[in-house]
Amino acid sequence: MTEVKELILTIVRPLVVHPDKIKLNVKESDDFYEYDLIVQPDDIGRIIGKQGRVAKAIRTIVYSVRIKGGKRVRLNILDAK
Repeated sequence: MTEVKELILTIVRPLVVHPDKIKLNVKESDDFYEYDLIVQPDDIGRIIGKQGRVAKAIRTIVYSVRIKGGKRVRLNILDAK
């Protein structure tokens, strides 16, 4: 699980202006590990990209990771309010 967290942070840090303010929270449910990526409001556009292409690429990489136990990974991108 920490490998997925480090993977997400490694991908996201170079994309944002405020890498020190990135937060990544993990919630576990019966079927998923849900990662809530929280970035500053002015960085949200950099993470989502035009027509969501950057977010889709990040999710494609993260979702390809297999975790023991059969659970899947879900990535939610949020802005800090």
